[in-house]
Amino acid sequence: MPTQHSFRPALGAMALGLILLTTGTAALAQSSGEAGAAQSPVPIPPAEQGLATRQAHQVVEVPDVTKDLEGPVFTDDGRLIFSDTQGGRLLSWTPDKGLSTLATLDGLMPGGMAVHDGRLFVAAFTTDGGGAIVSMALDGSDQQSVVPEEAGFLPNDVVFDDKGGFYFTDSHSDASDPKGGAYYHSPEGDISPVIEHLDVGNGIALSPQGDRLWVGEFGTNQLHRLDLADATSVAPFGGTVAYYFIGPAPDSMRVDAEGHVYVAMYGQGKIMVFSREGLPIGQILLPGRNESRFLHVTSMAIRPGTDELTIVATDGKREPGEAALFQARAFGKALNSR
Repeated sequence: MPTQHSFRPALGAMALGLILLTTGTAALAQSSGEAGAAQSPVPIPPAEQGLATRQAHQVVEVPDVTKDLEGPVFTDDGRLIFSDTQGGRLLSWTPDKGLSTLATLDGLMPGGMAVHDGRLFVAAFTTDGGGAIVSMALDGSDQQSVVPEEAGFLPNDVVFDDKGGFYFTDSHSDASDPKGGAYYHSPEGDISPVIEHLDVGNGIALSPQGDRLWVGEFGTNQLHRLDLADATSVAPFGGTVAYYFIGPAPDSMRVDAEGHVYVAMYGQGKIMVFSREGLPIGQILLPGRNESRFLHVTSMAIRPGTDELTIVATDGKREPGEAALFQARAFGKALNSR
């Protein structure tokens, strides 16, 4: 007849078997998860997998796009204006009227844009290798030079302050001797550097209070947070790299009314969202990204008075590639003044 002690080896063997079974099952699940992630061309980096995640949905296909869409901004009458960059076109869209061509810019490849005082300001590369900033009426007429090509910049994006001046990024690229940066164009027309020696200055945004400038450095995958002493000076100890991105690459950015920062990830098919201090808090994923569709996310805009975020994206291919507008809920409402 078995005693109490005689059961101990059997119980120990059973416990060991359960441990091995549990460990093996967990390892198999982990292996399966890693295999699934590895099959995506743009797996979510481990450090970003725990972020609050929202899914965007496609609202309209944009036909005949040359390669990239850029620069979406909302006008007071509810239109979304954005650009077919390499095609040199400004496009307009509303849900009821659909898509139309607003203007064609001869010799310019329009990028980041801003609406100020009833006019549209467009940062653009020129087809001969230079760059400029132009303004125009909201119907595309009355085009005027603001920062001429002769100034020597490659303007990429633009954001206004509440004094009528604006900040813009310079996209000059040279990894061994970076010559890009961010600059301030005063209401009087003077241009002053705020931060220099960047390898492809790209996205730029200003906090709701106007005292913190965010600048994306495309060539080094960095998000710069600059606390301003005045319009053109960074406060002592006020400059820091808030985030180092993993994978390609920070493009245009926006700020909402709560100070959240939205950064388009060009090549990853997603938007990253940061707190007002620059800590990652969320991400917005586009459909099709795991099948290499719509990875060229360049920019976004929040409809005034709402948290409706509209995103522009393409597959990055020359015609006939895919291009579309997408929408998702933002993490805050629009900053209406910029």
